[in-house]
Amino acid sequence: MSSITGTRGGLKGDSRTLKADIARGFGNARSTYENASRLQRFMGNTMLQKLQTRNAVRADSEALDLGCGTGWFSRKLAAMEQVGEVAGVDLSRGMVQEAREKSSQGIDWVVGDAEHLPLPDASYDLIFSNLMIQWCEDPRAVFRECRRILRPGGRLMVSSLLDGTLRELNSAWKAVDPEHEHVNRFETETALHAKVHAELPQATIETRTIRLPYTSPMMLAGELRHLGAGFRGAGRRKAITAPGRMRNMCRHYPKEPDGTIMASYEAAWIYWQKR
Repeated sequence: MSSITGTRGGLKGDSRTLKADIARGFGNARSTYENASRLQRFMGNTMLQKLQTRNAVRADSEALDLGCGTGWFSRKLAAMEQVGEVAGVDLSRGMVQEAREKSSQGIDWVVGDAEHLPLPDASYDLIFSNLMIQWCEDPRAVFRECRRILRPGGRLMVSSLLDGTLRELNSAWKAVDPEHEHVNRFETETALHAKVHAELPQATIETRTIRLPYTSPMMLAGELRHLGAGFRGAGRRKAITAPGRMRNMCRHYPKEPDGTIMASYEAAWIYWQKR
């Protein structure tokens, strides 16, 4: 499970520096991540249900959890009857260490970049990747790597987020601080379709809007912080956001009749089988 924020069109600037920043941010959130990962569990469970109901993988399949985070879904995969060996890969060394400490099963943990996987060709029957590709410089590079390491007949299951995610939070910040970005941007649905089908012929893409409730905008901001999902774009403020500006943003965030708020997430799931 990875984070819920990303950048439309890939990371900008020095790729190595940005990747190190991403890895550090997730590593710093290693102890709070699982308790904050409501959306991540929902989207990952959606893919798990397809595996379980369709019996989509053959017996003793070797599975890779790509962008494994703390290993929540790596452990779920390892517990499935039709799955044999499981490996978890993540860019963040801190997350991989947390995953190793949380697991008592024989899962192979690897620190690695999804765009340049340190894994041999045709080595897995299943690749499961939950909310990771939005952090990558170019998702097409990840799809090519997945295609390379999948065995013939192997399956790829990927989730991501699309343009329009956290639109309420973005609008509230635009009202009070229009000169700076506070919410990362995401691929449009059209752009994602083009990139997927350029690398994964006949892939299926499913989309839906997920709305999660929060008691306040501050609770939403706290959840993002506990996920390690802070905004890292070039337009961010260099200094810590002042409390007064944060309170002003909260006043502009749309409220429900009972005073709570909702946050919208534009979800996408990608399914592909290697012929």
